[in-house]
Amino acid sequence: MTAAEIYDSVTNGGANDFAEVVTVLNRNRPWCLIGGLAVNCYVEPVYTVDVDVVVVAANLEHIARELQAAGFRVKRFEHSVNARAGSELNVQFTTDSRYQDFLAGATQREVLGVAVPVASLEDIVCGKVWAWRDKQRRSTKRKKDELDLMRIGEAHSQLRPLIPAEIVKQL
Repeated sequence: MTAAEIYDSVTNGGANDFAEVVTVLNRNRPWCLIGGLAVNCYVEPVYTVDVDVVVVAANLEHIARELQAAGFRVKRFEHSVNARAGSELNVQFTTDSRYQDFLAGATQREVLGVAVPVASLEDIVCGKVWAWRDKQRRSTKRKKDELDLMRIGEAHSQLRPLIPAEIVKQL
């Protein structure tokens, strides 16, 4: 079985929904992955049902309409626009303007059998640090960000200076 087939089986069609989202996003470039799936491109992967994405802010409403037309339910929150179809896959488009610069450094990587733009590892670390420091986020989300930073720090020791010292000392 391929990674996409396994993912599809455990998310009830998540890989198919991911491919549909990629099709819509590729019509509305530039965009890139920035969250856990992006981290998985650089270190040993862990399971996640979230797909965190940054798009050009001016394109987000058009993308949301396209996803709705493709059968996704779209909800707007304070810092994101989320889309979900029939699977467990949850696509989260950040509306935080700090992530806009990540688009320039994205490179193509294979994710669930599809070539997609993924933020640079340095940008991912930066975003994970922002998320980890955000005291308004749920503690479980912050712990996941901490774990992602630890995984990156273990696999890419040259990036440890970018990771908060209290996380690095746990390595």
